[in-house]
Amino acid sequence: MSFAIIETGGKQYKVSTSKILEVEKLDVEKGKTIQFKKVLLLNNNSEVEIGNPNIQGAVVEAKLIENVKDRTVLIFHKRRRKHSRKKNGHRQRHSKIQITKILSKDGKIISEFAESKTAKKETLIKKNKDKETSSTKKKVIKKK
Repeated sequence: MSFAIIETGGKQYKVSTSKILEVEKLDVEKGKTIQFKKVLLLNNNSEVEIGNPNIQGAVVEAKLIENVKDRTVLIFHKRRRKHSRKKNGHRQRHSKIQITKILSKDGKIISEFAESKTAKKETLIKKNKDKETSSTKKKVIKKK
């Protein structure tokens, strides 16, 4: 199984195609593709390539699924015998991404994510349901 190690948001992640991860918030719209050019290591079943510090020309492509907030972390400060308290909360923002392609330094595709047949069927079913509901709404309006 081929994989890569990338750096984003000051952290390093081991990624392979179709993997979903949460990284530091990225300022990109939902559904857009992102290219990570800070690739530190590439492993293609037979070969391992290590960067110094990065591999020039290697790219990992991902699709942004959504921007989310983490659970609330409470910060509570209390000073004893002074009747002084302070309560604060924080929710870190993250981006959920799905890795779609890993490209080597010469542009050759090491691994690529192909959308599964079940996911394609689900999207077709949703589209058909939307069409049916819109047609039934029209019929109800005509009856009145």
